[in-house]
Amino acid sequence: MRAVGILNFGDPDVLQVVDLPEVHPAQGEVRIRVHAAAVNPTDLMLRNGSRAEALSTVTPPYIPGMDVAGVIDEIGPGSETDLSVGTLVMAMVVPVGSHGAYRESIVLSIDAVTKAPNGFSHPEVSTLPMNGLTARQSLDQLGLTTGQTIAVTGAAGIYGGYVIQIAKHEGLRVIADASPTDEALVNSLGADIIVPRGDDFSEQVRRVMPEGVDGLADGAVLTELAVGAVRDGGTFASVRGWRGTGERDITFHRTSVRDYDHRSDLLDQLRDFAESGVITLRVAGTYNPEETSEAHRRLEARGTRGRCVIVF
Repeated sequence: MRAVGILNFGDPDVLQVVDLPEVHPAQGEVRIRVHAAAVNPTDLMLRNGSRAEALSTVTPPYIPGMDVAGVIDEIGPGSETDLSVGTLVMAMVVPVGSHGAYRESIVLSIDAVTKAPNGFSHPEVSTLPMNGLTARQSLDQLGLTTGQTIAVTGAAGIYGGYVIQIAKHEGLRVIADASPTDEALVNSLGADIIVPRGDDFSEQVRRVMPEGVDGLADGAVLTELAVGAVRDGGTFASVRGWRGTGERDITFHRTSVRDYDHRSDLLDQLRDFAESGVITLRVAGTYNPEETSEAHRRLEARGTRGRCVIVF
């Protein structure tokens, strides 16, 4: 079975096609024939060694990838599920060693898998699970209610875009950042107010909302540079584990999507959002396994406004 992995950490050129043993599901599991796997920033961190310590006890090859879309081709014996062989599905993968999304076939727990949204290609579907669950978790952590205001950094990115669209669907007012070339995109996602992207984000937000926002989802990882946008007693969600400054009674949350593994119920909600047009699935480009290093280089160069996707 083909997969894309690394034997040694480094630049994108360390990615290579490798051969893995065939896998089969046990009770409570399904096997997915993977047709598409999205490339995310966390994949770059696995590849370049930023998370090498966590893999110190695992034997390479290390297979990146947290998003899969494909077709169920085997169900574990004795499993109880509404899914069946031939069902188009999507899932989030929590990579461990060779258990990552960049592979032709993967076994996952049934409660981590759900039907793919109708009307979308495999590459489009693969952009949804991990990024959608991350947006969902950040919004759940912020705990805002209808009529309150959320600020979003990195609004043109996939995570930021999903936060905006779900927040608007749930009755929040959205202030988002954008460069001049991204203003039309961020406006189309539903932002109520757009401020210039940059290190002065807090100042820009306070110009349009002097009292500060109720909550902030920090997709651009501005951390300290974004705290000033939040009102006293507000909430802040960080996607990179930042613990915050502890100032002004702001509650700081660390969004860790691994906590939402095995949440097919939330994947069901995301599917409904996609099918009803609440959220938009964006693909920046597709790559065959041998071109995975090019996909990593493109994401690393920044500026993609959709996900690069590996197609098997």
